[in-house]
Amino acid sequence: MFSFSVAAVVFGVVFLAELPDKTALAGLMLGTRYRASYVFVGVAAAFLVHVALAIAAGSVLTLLPHRLVQAIVGVLFLAGAAVLLFKKDDDEEEVKKPADQSFWKVSGAGFMMILVAEFGDLTQIMTANLAARYGDPVSVGIGAVLALWAVAALGILGGRTLMRFVPLKLITKIAACVMIVLAGFSLYEAITG
Repeated sequence: MFSFSVAAVVFGVVFLAELPDKTALAGLMLGTRYRASYVFVGVAAAFLVHVALAIAAGSVLTLLPHRLVQAIVGVLFLAGAAVLLFKKDDDEEEVKKPADQSFWKVSGAGFMMILVAEFGDLTQIMTANLAARYGDPVSVGIGAVLALWAVAALGILGGRTLMRFVPLKLITKIAACVMIVLAGFSLYEAITG
């Protein structure tokens, strides 16, 4: 059964965590070089694969005892917050330019870039944690996919403009604070539950 509130929470958390990620910047780079719709199709397909894998991992976590799952989820949220707060700004990864501008070449380049760069990424782990926390894979999956697609669209179409108005460090700190709050709730449930 779909829960709008769970999907909304997941959307907010994943959106904030993904916004300062290097893949949003890579999407921006591809979007300035190639037709935006072609890039978005490839990036969106890769994010869909990643969310499906994360939901499957989170569903496996729900088979464990509730208190143990809440403790694991809480610790992973704290780790994710620490990664966001203490990460260094990396140089952008260089993406090999497709030889032509065809749909399959451009969307394939976007798909492969995201598939490789996002595997085991913070937002994928966070999506698995949220799936385990809420036990609602459909709502978590929809919220996560929509958040990742929104960040991809922002990165491809308007990343430079957004970064002029909202500092990347502020976005990162907000995402980390949300994760700390979620970690607190999970650890509280693990202790009292």
